[in-house]
Amino acid sequence: MTIAPGDTLPESTLVKMGAEGPEQVSLTDHAKGKTVVIFAVPGAFTPTCHSAHVPSFIRTKDQFTAKGVDEIICVSVNDPFVMKAWGEATGATDAGITMLGDAESAFTKAIGMDFTAPPVGLIARSKRYAMVVEDGKVTKLHVEENPGVCEVSGGEALLSEL
Repeated sequence: MTIAPGDTLPESTLVKMGAEGPEQVSLTDHAKGKTVVIFAVPGAFTPTCHSAHVPSFIRTKDQFTAKGVDEIICVSVNDPFVMKAWGEATGATDAGITMLGDAESAFTKAIGMDFTAPPVGLIARSKRYAMVVEDGKVTKLHVEENPGVCEVSGGEALLSEL
């Protein structure tokens, strides 16, 4: 079943790089009492993700903050080492975007956003989407029909609904 507006985030543990190495992040606990934007990409360093999706949230970060969003989180089915390097390479880390890895695709599968495309080497990856989550509950959800496109899930498109 695919997550929808009105649904609560499932219990999930993602991973980020901390000062001492990989750190577990309970997404449920992390989102509690906050308004967060979660956007997901099929893969770090992949063309549309790298040149369009992440930059759209870097450009709009201050506008989201002004509208009451406490944090923007990027999720990808990658390990935390790759997510750290990608956050640094794109400027997302410097912009204050939290980069979380869903290495086992557990969160992605739990919300029904997984897909597999063997011809391009993407196995158990995430569909491209963006959502607004208020105190753990999804209030807005934009899902791309095609993982190679960033239109409805980009920062500007989601911001226009707040």
